[in-house]
Amino acid sequence: QVQLVESGGGLVQPGDSLRLSCAASPRTFRLYAMGWFRQAAGKEREFVAAVSWSSGYTYYADSVTGRFTISRDNAENTVYLQMNSLLPEDTAVYYCATDTIKRTYYGDSILQADGYDYWGQGTQVTVSS
Repeated sequence: QVQLVESGGGLVQPGDSLRLSCAASPRTFRLYAMGWFRQAAGKEREFVAAVSWSSGYTYYADSVTGRFTISRDNAENTVYLQMNSLLPEDTAVYYCATDTIKRTYYGDSILQADGYDYWGQGTQVTVSS
């Protein structure tokens, strides 16, 4: 059983930055990808960003490209999401997810929620003046 612990959410003003972290444990599990998704009130969960664990290749939703950066620390089994130039429409609960069974290697599964088998509890990000 993999546990994902997220941190770094909060209340910020438009234009501000936040950095989210997500640590996976235990480290004995092999990870194939880690991703961030978000869900705003009354909306469906949507893909934000993902990183292939072995190659480091990154993927972004169009809405965050150029503003958000996903990175990983393989040794610590930790993924980060640096969010810059935040907008009110970025307000959502952000969820970290990981793939331990290689689903994300097939098609565009790395962009889809069902490509991941473990999820964090979510962290609230609110962007408001």
